[in-house]
Amino acid sequence: MSEPVIAQLATEWATIDELCTSLAPTDWDRPTDCPGWTVRDLVSHMIGTERMLLGDAAPPAPGAVGEHVRNPIGEANEAWVDARRGLSGDEVLAEFREVTNRRLEELNALTPEDFDRVGFTPEGEGPYRRFMEIRLFDCWEHEQDIRRAVARPGHLDGPIAAAAVQKVAAAAGYVVGKKAGAPDGSTVVFEVHGPVELTVPVAVEGRARVLEDAPADPTATIRLDTEVYNALGCGRWSGEQAMASGRVELAGDTELARRVVDNMAFTI
Repeated sequence: MSEPVIAQLATEWATIDELCTSLAPTDWDRPTDCPGWTVRDLVSHMIGTERMLLGDAAPPAPGAVGEHVRNPIGEANEAWVDARRGLSGDEVLAEFREVTNRRLEELNALTPEDFDRVGFTPEGEGPYRRFMEIRLFDCWEHEQDIRRAVARPGHLDGPIAAAAVQKVAAAAGYVVGKKAGAPDGSTVVFEVHGPVELTVPVAVEGRARVLEDAPADPTATIRLDTEVYNALGCGRWSGEQAMASGRVELAGDTELARRVVDNMAFTI
């Protein structure tokens, strides 16, 4: 039986291809919400990760890197990105098509046992299947980065978007309890509206945890749309940016709600 994540990756990569095919030459140089990276750089980063997974040799490390590079993983990513900064958008897109086709061929050749095999993932050890689900999340995130950079919103609904939003929701307890420091006995509810709709209630009872049902009278409520929820959770927007957009509504203990909004980023 084919792994569902293979078809989802094929869909995501085709969506990115379609989006980038429509870009003007100047669009490739637009800055994105990923510090130091343009649209071209984001596609180059995705190329680099897939080529690494194929076992291709990494390019030499660049002589100097920007302040956005803060750790060895960032240095490795920057090597793939820097090596393509002299290429045109069309050249980068052609390489993206080539490498994702190679990856799909490789993935389709794997057995169920291969997907079950435990090994490295960016979130600790886990089955290869989970690693590929993380790849799907990352690629959708970068698609959204590109869309915001070129002002072409889209693909904020459907199963891939829904899974990505659920991943943000899974970090809600950590955000509310650990990062925002919500007091014991408090409850915070995220109300996410369209295109992906989700209610995420969190209670702090010694430790923060996500509840099955929202309380009738939560301590604080944060209402926001799918895109803003994702941009905050993935560290693309600061709380200040989100509030300035006019797309976030706070209710109840607004001081606590604002502290949560300011601390929603959970990805590195």
